[in-house]
Amino acid sequence: MRRLLLLGYFLLGAALLGAAYPVYFKEQYLKLYHQHYIQAPDDSIENIYWLEQAKKADFCNPLYAMARIDDKKQWERYRALLDMEIDLKLIEQHLALGSKFDKRVAYFFNAPWKDENLDSLKTAESAYRAALSYWTEARSLALKAMQMRFTKVAGAEYWIEKASRIESGDLDYADIIGDELARLEKVRAEFEKMDASTY
Repeated sequence: MRRLLLLGYFLLGAALLGAAYPVYFKEQYLKLYHQHYIQAPDDSIENIYWLEQAKKADFCNPLYAMARIDDKKQWERYRALLDMEIDLKLIEQHLALGSKFDKRVAYFFNAPWKDENLDSLKTAESAYRAALSYWTEARSLALKAMQMRFTKVAGAEYWIEKASRIESGDLDYADIIGDELARLEKVRAEFEKMDASTY
């Protein structure tokens, strides 16, 4: 009986290991990205890792793309859109990470933890600046994709809509992140002014 139970565990383990597959391409890494119900810092860091791997990876064969590809022009637009989407997701994840450390208001009763709050603001600023570093490339890729606006890519309509919003200026992460950094500086200044008489 014991041997049978051990054999059952061994076969179950072998079956679970057999279900794994190697990841080589951007599209596969992008599928490892997932949205969490409660976005803890570790969740954002995990997603950032997968998205960074996707940035470095090669595209899969057009047969296995995340949209229908029939010709070279569609393939070119698809690649620009996919790279743009990866950059936008990296921006979103860095913003989510930064928001977990951002103290939006310097309340007087937080004065006893002034140094900890300043450290937290420093971490938030670092995440926001990292998010900003992806914007230039994301915008450039969106504009490149929109130059090929008459090349239809079935299955990539959501990405095309985002590229269109970037082109029109409706979606501008430089502006959004700039506002966050300016607000963060005001909160930092409020914390730095705090002393023993504040609380």
